[in-house]
Amino acid sequence: MTPKSPASPYAAVFIDFENVYYFLKNHFHDPPDLNDICLDIVRSLREKLSATGLDSLISYAYADFERLATAPQGALYLMGVSTRNVLGTDHKNAADMQLCIDALEVMYTRPDIGTFVLVAGDRDYIPVLQHLRRQARQVLVAGFRESVSGDLLQNIGAAQFIDARDLLTPARIEQLEKRRTDRQRSIEESRRLREQGLAGVPSAAALAARASAPEAPNGAAETSPENAVPLPRVVPVPSAAAPRPLAPTRPFVSRPGEEGAEFSPTRRLATDTERRTLAFMLAEFQKLETKQQRRVTELWLGPFMRLLTDELPELPDYERRDLLNKLRDAGTIRIEKREGEPHPFSVIVVNYSHPDVQELHPGEE
Repeated sequence: MTPKSPASPYAAVFIDFENVYYFLKNHFHDPPDLNDICLDIVRSLREKLSATGLDSLISYAYADFERLATAPQGALYLMGVSTRNVLGTDHKNAADMQLCIDALEVMYTRPDIGTFVLVAGDRDYIPVLQHLRRQARQVLVAGFRESVSGDLLQNIGAAQFIDARDLLTPARIEQLEKRRTDRQRSIEESRRLREQGLAGVPSAAALAARASAPEAPNGAAETSPENAVPLPRVVPVPSAAAPRPLAPTRPFVSRPGEEGAEFSPTRRLATDTERRTLAFMLAEFQKLETKQQRRVTELWLGPFMRLLTDELPELPDYERRDLLNKLRDAGTIRIEKREGEPHPFSVIVVNYSHPDVQELHPGEE
């Protein structure tokens, strides 16, 4: 059976509805008209495809609809979108697998469908997208740029990507961005007030110093000239009670045979993404130490890069690798080869004397 070329005027649309729903809910802090926004995106997408001469003969939306706070099934049905209820979990939904199965079934049973549109962003869809393209089908991906995997976008190409922001009116986007900005400002203000409150609580050492402070001459308490309220005498905190310096709590100890290994000259990290990567790396070191109940001085490079894929899904693979090169060039880490069976492997070693590492390192009690 010879498939039709992408010039076919018929399209199939597959919507990972959970992907759209939870991105809007989390990124824009649960907007009150969340259901309407999701439906507007689906409606605008179908209109956009129609304007380019594509007739959406097949449209499916996937979600564990019983877990959603809204009930969009009726509105989707009126738009000609069939809903596929899939059971999900807190860690991974089943929409990905069901969507891929349906897309392949349509490809093999409907040769008249020339264009496949996936409203999704996970890199898990890359294999099915590649398979569709090998069968001479046109493939488009729609989604919010922040929720679309950089690897998927690199694979599909920018020309085949439809930004979901372009499917909403400017007024709606402005409303959402204002809500996000206001909520983030409120969260930041709450955090600042909590920090100020904690800063105002005297430490145990300060309370002990106040308790042991000598009385004012002749037994008279020191007073404020304005309100005459007795004030405690301030005395220096004994050196034994002084806070620990900001030196690293776990200085790097070279392994035997590595005395010649050196870090690159120290410089501060230049971007927030570099600092985010370093913080994630240090957290992984700490997880290993907690799990193994011992000090860990190196991290396997291969498994860490797979974890970094989930931490920074918006970046393509080559940019994630480049981040490690930047960390290495800044002197925060070095990457070394180790002999192993059946093949050598690489590890990450952290420079705990680097100022960025000292600032981000979780430390130990």
